[in-house]
Amino acid sequence: MSLCLVQSRALLGLEAAAVTVEVHLANGLPSFTLVGLADVEVKEARERVRSAIQNSGLEFPNNKRIIVNLAPADLPKDSGRFDLPIALGILAASGQIDGTQLAGYEFAGELSLSGELRPVRGALAMSLALHAGQVVTRLVLPPASAEEAALVPTAQVYRASHLLDVVQHFVAQAADVVKQEPGQGWSRIETAAHAQAVQYPDLADVKGQLAAKRALEIAAAGGHSLLLIGPPGSGKSMLAQRFSGLLPPMTTDEALQSAAVASLGGRFSLDKWAQRPTCHPHHTASAVALVGGGSPPRPGEISLAHHGVLFLDEMPEFPRAALEALREPLETGTITISRAARRSDFPARFQLIGAMNPCPCGYLGSTQKICRCTPDQVARYQGKLSGPLVDRIDLHVEVPAVAPTELMQAQAGEPSSAIQARCAAARQRALARQGKSNQALQGQEIDQFVQLDEAAFKFLNVAAARLGWSARSTHRILKVARTIADLAGSHTTAVHHLAEAIQYRTKISHH
Repeated sequence: MSLCLVQSRALLGLEAAAVTVEVHLANGLPSFTLVGLADVEVKEARERVRSAIQNSGLEFPNNKRIIVNLAPADLPKDSGRFDLPIALGILAASGQIDGTQLAGYEFAGELSLSGELRPVRGALAMSLALHAGQVVTRLVLPPASAEEAALVPTAQVYRASHLLDVVQHFVAQAADVVKQEPGQGWSRIETAAHAQAVQYPDLADVKGQLAAKRALEIAAAGGHSLLLIGPPGSGKSMLAQRFSGLLPPMTTDEALQSAAVASLGGRFSLDKWAQRPTCHPHHTASAVALVGGGSPPRPGEISLAHHGVLFLDEMPEFPRAALEALREPLETGTITISRAARRSDFPARFQLIGAMNPCPCGYLGSTQKICRCTPDQVARYQGKLSGPLVDRIDLHVEVPAVAPTELMQAQAGEPSSAIQARCAAARQRALARQGKSNQALQGQEIDQFVQLDEAAFKFLNVAAARLGWSARSTHRILKVARTIADLAGSHTTAVHHLAEAIQYRTKISHH
């Protein structure tokens, strides 16, 4: 049979579109043509596949005209994931294996020149997309990629280490030969989540800073964003790096979604399974690096921080365009990358932790060093964060410098595990009441679930009028107050809950 069809998948964002690899062998001048909107890496598969087949001791049809079509033709294809299906298609079309045996399988894998199979990017994202679409198929993947894909429930995943392992499996099937011992190269990977203790840095390492620790607890309990303002060396980075340890443990669905995005970006490892990510981009990062982009679209830092933490240190030093691109994802929890030919949606439900100095020199209000910045310099520096962006950050907290004597004499703080237990209990109260975290409340849900008592309602009206809040600021204060009430185990939101929430909105000027 000179025509063979092999099934594979192309990744477009988090979607796994079906691709049929059509291989046709014809008489004529020997050639190897690959068509179907293939990127450079895919076109280079011709040389990899030729060498892999020959070095595996198999016969490459050098005297034939080989045409490989990746259908559908208008779907962009990238990476070396199509090497394995192309090689199998050539072997089946040349009669070395039975092409009918390949039905019901989907293949992805990059081939080395010796025929070894190398991992491909996005294996977990592909397996999760198949699970979401309720597609029943058997995936054949290289080592490492197969273990990734097998994390998804109901996935049928087979691992193959070499091209010959795949060929021998299907030859044995065609000949009805039952192997006495399954080879090391071909094996079924059982679906099993990797249960392991997740380790985070401990908040007990941070001495002092009780107000900042309280703000971290509130942010973790309600899913709120946070801005830390203080002089250099006051502990802002230490606090932010320990924040993920306060968040509730990840559910299986959250772990799969987070790992799928990491797999798409080439950052996933089994050691980090069910560990909330903390992304810490440098302040020279561009808007595309932060929110994603490219062609085909790739996830940015905000998507790689999905169900985790995005820490922006030296926040005013980031490019203005990059910071402004964070506005919509902070509200919606998703980001849509639109290009002329394609658009892709990526999840971006992250918690933003920003850190900044109060002025260019960093010592405004410090008792240890004198600040020599002029009021105009301070206003210009703080104005690098636009009003609309600052308005979307729920908590603004001052982190004062800790005196050396206090640092040396202070006892170790409360461990993260104790704070995490309180945060998890508070978030559970919110989920039982409204089915989502307090930060995600919108519109009428705020009126329905915040449950202000009468005194708190009057207090809010006076404070909002006196401080000139926007409607967004008012809603965010109500959501923070609801979280504080949940931490206290209160059914209603009282005045003292609201008063504590208000003090987290007055730490930075809006320009």
